[in-house]
Amino acid sequence: MGKYFGTDGFRGEANVVLTVEHAFKVGRYLGWYFGQEKKARVIIGKDTRRSSYMFEYALASGLTASGADAYLLHVTTTPSVSYVVRTEDFDCGIMISASHNPFYDNGIKIINSKGHKIEAEIEEKIEEYIDGKIEELPLAVGEAIGRTVDYAAGRNRYIGHLISLATRSFKDMKVGLDCSNGSASSIAKSVFDALGAKTYVINNEPNGLNINTNCGSTHIDVLQKYVKEHNLDVGFAYDGDADRCIAVDENGNVVDGDLILYVCGKYLMEQGRLEGNTIVTTVMSNLGLYKACDKIGMKYEQTAVGDKYVHENMVQNGYVLGGEQSGHVIFSKHARTGDGILTSLMIMEVIMEKKQSLGKLCEEVKIYPQLLKNVRVSDKKLALSNEAVQSAVESVKEALGNDGRILVRESGTEPVIRVMVEASTDEICEKYVEQVVSALKEEGLIVS
Repeated sequence: MGKYFGTDGFRGEANVVLTVEHAFKVGRYLGWYFGQEKKARVIIGKDTRRSSYMFEYALASGLTASGADAYLLHVTTTPSVSYVVRTEDFDCGIMISASHNPFYDNGIKIINSKGHKIEAEIEEKIEEYIDGKIEELPLAVGEAIGRTVDYAAGRNRYIGHLISLATRSFKDMKVGLDCSNGSASSIAKSVFDALGAKTYVINNEPNGLNINTNCGSTHIDVLQKYVKEHNLDVGFAYDGDADRCIAVDENGNVVDGDLILYVCGKYLMEQGRLEGNTIVTTVMSNLGLYKACDKIGMKYEQTAVGDKYVHENMVQNGYVLGGEQSGHVIFSKHARTGDGILTSLMIMEVIMEKKQSLGKLCEEVKIYPQLLKNVRVSDKKLALSNEAVQSAVESVKEALGNDGRILVRESGTEPVIRVMVEASTDEICEKYVEQVVSALKEEGLIVS
């Protein structure tokens, strides 16, 4: 990770950590970098946060000042930016979003011409430019100055792409959508309506301040209650930029990324469409997923946490399905990044083709109780290397044996250590998480 760019772009509180000056300089560098031999074309999308508008204008100003043309998708999803970049010959794309974070945060995600996250080397150069370590870039003059283009048509083409992927009509299916008052608000309902579903939508009235507030994939209880109250067949909840999807079955039970990987992976394997009969997971995936995979002969890979690492593994090995427990799921035949709406369509395909409810499809997986605690520390590296903390972690590993596991890692975006334990009961999880947290506390590593 760099000084500004973490695992998921440049993210922080708007005009505190991430400022309009930063955004302008990001635009200036990208416009110059991609425009050294031609006029650069850059696509920009944004979510519904109030600050997204000022960052959109700052980025467009920087791009055009460097001579690039800035094409605006307006409010759209992160995966739509990835799709438009790779299918319509743009040099790069920019998504303005802090994903599942509160409205006062924001972020800048840069996507390369292939629809993947931008190379770390380019992020490093942008950071050097922001910090004045690179000499000032020339300003475009005269007719070389770039222009800003309304490009809502690109978003509409993405909607058409999603609709084209469905294998059959969703007629008579009652589907609930929680749009998190975010990017999905402008896309999801129209897709499901076009496919014939009886679509019930909540949290699709963004006002700039209510994105992710008690709604969406991070507050799944809202959709659980809604699905049960309205007797729906299935529900899907997205995060702020709609690159995640968490589902709810007909009984109101949560179907997270692990269960989605199992349901879709098994279906693809049965059809001979799962390359290597392998799904790609992260170290955070539930032990229950792996045990269920073993029973049906489905193989799995494990990567570090982050859809970036999942995608890298998929590309290297040619795998077609991978994802995270959080709902970032990548179907590489159709997308280069996690896509919440696409994920919900793929789940619908399994439901419709197998003629089984989502609850029935998930029955084979026994999810182990899992407890995750985020502990704010003064120094992440120091906390992880502390001997007493390491000893506490090893002690828990020994005690759990093959009936559970512990994972202690640092956050990629906050001064936080994440302590996660999986075991056969909630009580065991609580006991062993507290054992490690107590070690951190006793060593004076926790900040209040």
